[in-house]
Amino acid sequence: MPSRPSPARRFTARTAALVLTGALAGAVLPPAAQAAPLVAHPTAYVDPMIGTANGGNTYPGAVRPYGMIAWSPTSTTGDQTSTGAANGYEYGVTRMRGLSLTHVNGAGCNPGAAGDVPIMPFVGDVTSSPSADSKDAVYASGFSHDNERAVPGRYTVGLDSGATADLAVSERAGVADFSFPADKPANLLFRVSNSLNGSEDAEIEIDTAHRKVTGSVLTGAFCGRRANGGTNNRKSYYRLYFSASFDRDFASTGTWRDNTLAPGATSGRGGEGYATGADRAGRGSGGWVGFDTSADDDVRMRIGISYVSQAGAEANLRKEIAPRRSVDDVARAGAAAWDRELASVRIGGGSDAQRTSFYTALYHSLMQPNLISDTDGRYPGMDGKPHRVTRGQKAQYSNFSGWDQYRAQIQLLALLKPRIAGDFAQSLYNFARQNGGVWDRWVHVNGATHVMTGDPTAATLATFYAMGVRNFDYEGAFESLARQATVPHPDGLSDAGCPGQCTGQRPNLAQYLESHYAAQDVCHCWGGAAETLEDAVADAALGRWARLLGRDEEAAAFEERGTWWRNVFNPEAGDGSGTTGYIQARNLDGSWVTPFSPGSDRGFAQGTSATYTWMVPQDVQGLAEAMGGRDIAAKRLDAFFHKADGSWSVKGGDALRYDPTNEPGIHAPWLYNALGQPWKTQETVREIVGTVYGTGPRGLPGNDDLGTMSAWYVFSALGIYPQTPGSATMLLGAPLFPSAVLDRSQGGDITISAPQADATHPYIDAVAVDGRASDRSWTDARLVTRGGALTYRLADRPNTSWATGPAGLPR
Repeated sequence: MPSRPSPARRFTARTAALVLTGALAGAVLPPAAQAAPLVAHPTAYVDPMIGTANGGNTYPGAVRPYGMIAWSPTSTTGDQTSTGAANGYEYGVTRMRGLSLTHVNGAGCNPGAAGDVPIMPFVGDVTSSPSADSKDAVYASGFSHDNERAVPGRYTVGLDSGATADLAVSERAGVADFSFPADKPANLLFRVSNSLNGSEDAEIEIDTAHRKVTGSVLTGAFCGRRANGGTNNRKSYYRLYFSASFDRDFASTGTWRDNTLAPGATSGRGGEGYATGADRAGRGSGGWVGFDTSADDDVRMRIGISYVSQAGAEANLRKEIAPRRSVDDVARAGAAAWDRELASVRIGGGSDAQRTSFYTALYHSLMQPNLISDTDGRYPGMDGKPHRVTRGQKAQYSNFSGWDQYRAQIQLLALLKPRIAGDFAQSLYNFARQNGGVWDRWVHVNGATHVMTGDPTAATLATFYAMGVRNFDYEGAFESLARQATVPHPDGLSDAGCPGQCTGQRPNLAQYLESHYAAQDVCHCWGGAAETLEDAVADAALGRWARLLGRDEEAAAFEERGTWWRNVFNPEAGDGSGTTGYIQARNLDGSWVTPFSPGSDRGFAQGTSATYTWMVPQDVQGLAEAMGGRDIAAKRLDAFFHKADGSWSVKGGDALRYDPTNEPGIHAPWLYNALGQPWKTQETVREIVGTVYGTGPRGLPGNDDLGTMSAWYVFSALGIYPQTPGSATMLLGAPLFPSAVLDRSQGGDITISAPQADATHPYIDAVAVDGRASDRSWTDARLVTRGGALTYRLADRPNTSWATGPAGLPR
């Protein structure tokens, strides 16, 4: 029996017929049969080097979708305690001290997180402690980008020393071919203590009889060296275990600790601490194995990792990479895995550069969340104890950059990979239950790092549910998050870690519930104004979630709290040029925090009042009303994206204007839809897509923040964008590609057709949704939850009458 086509595919054929007969009377476009062919192998357009410069903080190494292992270089700028980049790799730094087993994509703290167990192919004799080589003058090597190649699931580099490394990975294991000059000593250094942020403890064991090297590192300390609360996170929360097997005997062995070298030894132990620079220089431990490469210069190593145990690392290796599998074998499987994942969005048309930007952005978006459970389902809990995944849960995931991800990456995950999203939601709930009911806003492995501000998990899980994700305990999760938002916790009165890593998840909640804003002078938070806006977004999302669950009383209470942003909107605050009405921090007595300037970050977190004033996605009409009406708000938004002379200002660097490098304002280009001027969203998004994003190492505007900035690009290129957390409503913009199919495992496929899409057609002239002409610049939840089709007619000039009627504006 032939398979039944999805609703979107059925619609595509039907639309073509309707267009041909004129049934849509010109409201839609030429038939789908004329669309450009869809990309068949998306990995051909992925460039892992995009974002490795310009502060993007991506890494080029080998990783699978949502993989536990991410095998990538650790660079050095001549200081063993600093890499020159937040996640171990900066394109402009062409010297490395090892190939580390774990990484986090695009995090902003420098050093960031992980970078565990750098393994360095070293050409020469080991005559001194590598830890004593504090400036990486001896046990590191330069390399040229001409001798480097990165593709999804594989990384290869040739070092100036003459050694090469060719790496490929499965989800929890990897295989490598290391080659050495035949006439020189060949060694592999295991820098077990040298994680990016340091370590509390590390160990290594060399088993010559079985050709194995095993060990672990006890570490954590994400953001642990930052001045803004960094000492609060100078702590350990996970131990990574590894087990490496080789295809040949060892010719020599040795270990070191701090400045002491022990040639011939087979075990060693010692951490580095979490300081940096001179305070940590010369500390640490590791070991090496040497090889006779006179007859065969290639050394093959298979390695497995686990956050649970040594036995878990060995089991992961045994189950995922068979002894005789080569780097080519594993790399082919990795490429196939990425092709399957990236084929969830198949685009047609566009230039090679646009396809490269798009599929690399999708690649970065789907790197996370990351597996932390072993093949047997065991994982480390936030209570420090081993746990097993819950019934119905396929895996435990982690690495949640909540403050960043809830604005775009979470929505893309729910849209394309709802089953992964559900397991991720359950994972976060599992952690909260192990953490005394507290949901941390930035979770790394099993650690609560407290980084950033607000309550992003509430916004995240509410979004998952609204977008149709159901494979998690959503009733239990809602009740837990609602309790966190309504019952004060003692940590909320602590200043530990403030401002950047405040311990309390709902800081000084009792005061917030009484005053209806976070008071700057007693909030125990990063910034009172920012905290108020973040909590209002989270509460509005909880209200929507409660409404969908049929919990109307709770819904009403949270929906009302979603309007509390008004209590930090000062209609009298001005910029000195006559424009008034800005978000401003307040003190407990109700007074406004002064002096005030729209370009100041006082009361805010990684942003200014000028940016945060627009951070009310849940109530754009209310914000416009507070500013004096939609027309006035739109003029102010014009000034946010343009200089006084009318030229664009969308690349950042101006405290009064749009900053594409950080999250608080990334939704702002889409606000014009709600203000009744959607053509300005279309032209603004196209300007940002075309000038801020691109190919090459500088192709991201700033920190990718676990796929957030990449997800923004994916949505924008498709011509849709999530309206607000806790909702499945999508705002409409002009697609970059003539055709796209979102191939989804549940919820129905979504097709997007815009045949005129090119550089000269950035404007929407007409739209049809499921074959019906629409005069709205948004779609309701049905497109996401059921699937469907969007058909665009694009134009070279704005249609200033489409989707402008007050009754049809997004709310």
